[in-house]
Amino acid sequence: MRTENRYCQRMPPPRCHLQTGYWPQSETTFKPDEPTAVEGLISLDPGECFKKIFVLIMEAITELILQNNTKLNIAITGVSGAGKSTFVNAIRGINDGDEGAAPTGCNENSKDAIAYFHPNYPNVILWDLPGIGTTKFPADNYLNHVGLHKYDFFIIISATRFRENDIRLAQEIKKMKKKFYFVRSKIDSDLYNEEKSRKSNFNKEKTLTDIKENCIKGLQDAGFESPQVFLVSSFKLHEYDFPLLQETFETELPEHKRNALLMTTPITSLEIIAKKKKAFKSKIKYYAAASAAGAAVPVPGLSIAVDVSILIAAITQYVHGFGLDVPTMKRVAERTGVSYDDLLAVIVSPLAAAEVTSALVLRVMASLAGTAALMAAKEGSRFIPFIGIPIAMGLSYITTSRVPSHILNVLAEDSERVFRKAFGSV
Repeated sequence: MRTENRYCQRMPPPRCHLQTGYWPQSETTFKPDEPTAVEGLISLDPGECFKKIFVLIMEAITELILQNNTKLNIAITGVSGAGKSTFVNAIRGINDGDEGAAPTGCNENSKDAIAYFHPNYPNVILWDLPGIGTTKFPADNYLNHVGLHKYDFFIIISATRFRENDIRLAQEIKKMKKKFYFVRSKIDSDLYNEEKSRKSNFNKEKTLTDIKENCIKGLQDAGFESPQVFLVSSFKLHEYDFPLLQETFETELPEHKRNALLMTTPITSLEIIAKKKKAFKSKIKYYAAASAAGAAVPVPGLSIAVDVSILIAAITQYVHGFGLDVPTMKRVAERTGVSYDDLLAVIVSPLAAAEVTSALVLRVMASLAGTAALMAAKEGSRFIPFIGIPIAMGLSYITTSRVPSHILNVLAEDSERVFRKAFGSV
């Protein structure tokens, strides 16, 4: 269950420039006079404009319902002590020992699969399955007890070679025509131990290659053709094979489940930021269509209220998706040793590391050149007889396309700066 954010108060960094009416420019600069495809709506016959936006509104309703109802159930399984719980926590972007974290340790305490909801996306559920082959869970009883059918895909984790029980489980999953992935965990510990024992003869790349080839050979001997094994450290997700595992998910999951997983993926590379930005951008037209629907109702102030509500929802998703909320940034600081204040110092947007409120959104909208004029024109046009409503809907669509587009660009650039600062990426 999602817990209340305890870090709701924002530090007053000097990066917020709304008091001076200045909004930070992104690499993709906001240009209010730049023509877009959407602005063709205004030039249409009012009836055609209304029909076109109505179609977009229906598409938006369908898409947003599907987006909100898409659940993703991910099973994490393997032998006891393989690092399942730590992996579950890492995927959810929280540290071991945090409130709501999966308990870690070598002892298998649970008889049942335990659901761990993502803190920002509760429709994405990671299931920590009990260790297969324990005295509490002999392999013969395991398959029936955990109910393999209810999971979308499986991650089979081992801290050594994959054993008989791992292989048996994978074979049963394969019979169900579901996806499964072999993850060799605790790679950072293996490298540390190997370096300590070999000292001057240590070769990191050779060690990684040997570990992977050893795992692959064992799986091939068990009858798996061309098995993929991903080397992962739950404490250093940005290293080793975790980015490759993410890419594999993207190619093999259905679109909506793929998008749900992408939104919950921790920021482990600049490529992930770019993919999230692209996914967020593809949804803007649906928010704009919902805004247009609000403009169709001739009640003073309603359209602006609808726009602000839509923008709060969109911006909150951007902030969480890019890892710019306060709890996530504090966890990154703890994990990397880079202070929270140092991470905060590289942020430009006043919407990052802040509570996204209607007052803050309105101030941001007012600071964007041309937006205030568009909002005023939209409010006034709704009361023009016959043609006013279609014009207002078109203007609302344009406004709610431009504003989140620019905010998205700035927040994506903030996420890149935070990632570089935390992980030293160029």
